Amino acid sequence: MTMLTLDTQVTSSFGYRKPVNARTGLHRLFAAAVVNDQFRETLLNKPEEALANGYLGQTFALTDQEKTILESVRAETLADLAQKVHRALKGV
Repeated sequence: MTMLTLDTQVTSSFGYRKPVNARTGLHRLFAAAVVNDQFRETLLNKPEEALANGYLGQTFALTDQEKTILESVRAETLADLAQKVHRALKGV
């Protein structure tokens, strides 16, 4: 089983580390969906379950708004889901 870990900090050109933008939870969620077929299918078909269970025992740091969007948007593919989530967040 492959374990997905993502660095949540970026090193600046001055050598110090700073937090990545506020959408890190979404980035982690979509990264998990890219690398794991079962998680992707659950996210597309049962988003509430995917968000509640997380991936490899880790949940995603999502805002209430992000959770609501993910639970309400229906998509056939991960690319379609990403576009719809992006559009919904952009409109806010």
